[in-house]
Amino acid sequence: MNNREIKHVRPEWLRKKVDLKELGELKALFRRGGLHTVCEEAMCPNISECFRQKIATFLILGDVCTRSCAFCAVKKGVPSAPAEKEPVKVAEAVKILGLKHVVVTSVTRDDLEDGGASVFKETIDAVKKISRGTTIEVLVPDFMGHRNSVEKVLDAGPEIFAHNLETVPSLYEKVRKGADYQRSLGVLSMAKKIRKNILTKSGLMLGLGEKEEEVIAVMRDLRASDCDFLSLGQYLSPSKKHYSVVEYVSPERFDSLGKTAFSLGFTHVESAPYVRSSYFSSRYLA
Repeated sequence: MNNREIKHVRPEWLRKKVDLKELGELKALFRRGGLHTVCEEAMCPNISECFRQKIATFLILGDVCTRSCAFCAVKKGVPSAPAEKEPVKVAEAVKILGLKHVVVTSVTRDDLEDGGASVFKETIDAVKKISRGTTIEVLVPDFMGHRNSVEKVLDAGPEIFAHNLETVPSLYEKVRKGADYQRSLGVLSMAKKIRKNILTKSGLMLGLGEKEEEVIAVMRDLRASDCDFLSLGQYLSPSKKHYSVVEYVSPERFDSLGKTAFSLGFTHVESAPYVRSSYFSSRYLA
């Protein structure tokens, strides 16, 4: 994984097609409820595969982010106030889809006093009330490292508490401007200290120019923070305006890194080019 620029020609293993015919039914459901999904907003390449199975990752707190990460397709700017009925509408959609496991994430809301933690809690509470038996994974922003926000989310009782480190420390200034590696790592560590039995999870994108030894060092940091689960996937630039892909990592190297992660003590690892944080997320609890 070096820093040299490459020609933007995707290799054969990264030629997944999005089938637009698979998107209509779920898109209609979400539009009726005024709901957003990270599948759509982040231009996930797995969207047709997941929508075909009636699986979606809900994006709460609107669709405008207060941060400007160079890799992300989600809109940036000044967001509106959170929609009052959003938690209940998410829960109703979960019930309609019959989801046994759901992932709820959000844009980063640095404009809100608690970073949106109260809306996460309300959403978890609503899902538990309306769709009993559904397990819940929250993929949260860093909440600026505030313990009371992390605690508020955990008090609602999600099964998995996730926060993605996204990349290695040396690339944070270029890729995750406004974020801080130690703060993000601290959020995962803090969650374990608050609720020792909570399952924690993080994810990394590869191909941004990181070195393999840096990836393994991040894995070690996560395990030192008692992180249980890890996802590793290939970064794919959403547009020419976003951060460029530096390297396409082969499936064989993903396999090797996955084995390394297991050897370090992660209890479940998904490592492959098209893996995303919420891709086949129910497998982590299997």
